[in-house]
Amino acid sequence: MQKPEAAPRPGPLDHHYSGEHPLRTLAYLFRPDRARLLLVVAVFTVKHIPVWLLPLITANIIDVVVEHRPVSELWFNAGALVLVLALNFPMALLYARLMSTSIRRMGRELRSALCRRMQYLSLGYHARVSAGVLQTKVVRDVEAVEQMTQQSGDLGLGAIMTLLGGLVVIGFRTPVVLPVFLVVVPLAALLVRRLRSRIRTNNEEFRLEIERLSSRVGEMTTLIPITRAHGLERTALHRVDRTLERVLTAGFRLDVLNGRFGSLSWILLNTLAVGCLTGSAVVAYYGWMGISAGDVVMISTFFTALTASLMTLMNLTPVISKGLESVRSIGEVLQAPDLESNEGKTSVERVEGRIDFEGMGYRYPEAGEPSVRGFDLSVRPGETIALVGASGAGKSTLLNLLIGFIRPTEGRILLDGADMASLDLRTYRRFLSVVPQESILFEGTIRENVTYGLAGGEDEAALRHALDAANATEFVDRLPDGLDTVVGQRGARLSGGQKQRLAIARALIRDPRILVLDEATSALDNRSEALIQDALARLVAGRTVFVVAHRLSTIRNADRIVVMEHGRIVETGSHQELLARGGAYATTLQPRRSG
Repeated sequence: MQKPEAAPRPGPLDHHYSGEHPLRTLAYLFRPDRARLLLVVAVFTVKHIPVWLLPLITANIIDVVVEHRPVSELWFNAGALVLVLALNFPMALLYARLMSTSIRRMGRELRSALCRRMQYLSLGYHARVSAGVLQTKVVRDVEAVEQMTQQSGDLGLGAIMTLLGGLVVIGFRTPVVLPVFLVVVPLAALLVRRLRSRIRTNNEEFRLEIERLSSRVGEMTTLIPITRAHGLERTALHRVDRTLERVLTAGFRLDVLNGRFGSLSWILLNTLAVGCLTGSAVVAYYGWMGISAGDVVMISTFFTALTASLMTLMNLTPVISKGLESVRSIGEVLQAPDLESNEGKTSVERVEGRIDFEGMGYRYPEAGEPSVRGFDLSVRPGETIALVGASGAGKSTLLNLLIGFIRPTEGRILLDGADMASLDLRTYRRFLSVVPQESILFEGTIRENVTYGLAGGEDEAALRHALDAANATEFVDRLPDGLDTVVGQRGARLSGGQKQRLAIARALIRDPRILVLDEATSALDNRSEALIQDALARLVAGRTVFVVAHRLSTIRNADRIVVMEHGRIVETGSHQELLARGGAYATTLQPRRSG
């Protein structure tokens, strides 16, 4: 019989992250690519040479023409520019390859670390944090980190290289105007930044309206069956239309403000550029400071380029802030303390199936009363235990304790005489199968769903045996593609009973020593349930089985029935014994005798 694959080992990042500054986390993420990133900077520098070299060569060519220098200087400058332009293409390809490799590797490792961490976080954590929030962290937050890194590289490096290159060229060619640039260019950028800050509130308002629209559309799609069933289409559309109107108003206001900002910024920068051009031209005209006609063009060009570079760096601030906030958001998962700790504990290599609950109890965090308390029960290997009780009696909590999703807050649970607190629960669960009340299937074939988690190759005979035992063969063979039929997302193409029988087959193919059935037959009709009860009667032999059910047909054949109230055991015994006593079991059974 196939054995389940071993549990994945945790990666380095999820244990490394301990709440440090996001930049330190990013540095850690990119540590394996340090050499590659240094090469990225070098390659980008070569690729970017034409941006700051073009104004200098343009100035040289103009001076050659105006001052009637030898024409060979013109060809030399043109040739140098063509050379660096030709270098741009291979350097750009190399830069894109190196940068993409580092960023995509980082994104993969970050997503992998999040997924690993979620696998080890306790069931209580997953009950508190919605699946949608975790999905957003894995998909959108990591994407925001990737975008921040990509744009910081593409735009940030370009702006820094333009600033450094331009200031070096100006300092070398016309050092007398360098102080002017160091004052006027930052001042121009700050003035534009001041104008831009006015639209931040409108951006925030528009973003919130878009989020409300997303929420409203999601709500509408979820409620479509109810909406159509009650003829409420107009009501649903009216609710969405109101939100669309708010999005329209906020978007229009933002567009007008952006247009105003763009126009004012353009006028301001071009006015300063005209002032720079005019000032340098006047200085050149009167022959002051040794500035030539080519220098005038170069200074004017560099003023525009350097101002634009400073603006680029300022505009990167929101992108960087968003990316760093995403790193913090990811850190909420990576540093969540609610972990199932298995490191250094005893590995379970063999299970007989004896379970002992000794004074066991559990209280959920912030709960007023314990869900299970004073629970004492010894279960022999191969024994079938049925748990019975009203909703809230503690049955599901007891199963979660047995599986190891939660740990007792008092007392202990022994597996074959060993305290489960000292065992590696990942290895213990290789001998355990669970069929939950709501069957969970993924979008794949029937074969893939039933054999999920098995290693060592597919055993067709074992697969067929499990399907036969779960009474699933009859409908699987009628499907057009048989075992290779795709079940759809969450098994949407199958009926409830069919999904549940596949979930039972998935549990049985693992050949477990301990079997947990949580309302496993609740979705079956009477005919299917009768057939599966016969199969379960054969398959539970030699296994320790815990059953939670409300149907009398499911629990009456159990070796012992445990009746629970308010987290305590009130009576135990076989079906006939409990009926003869006339206690809680016999009393609560009256409305269900027909089950």
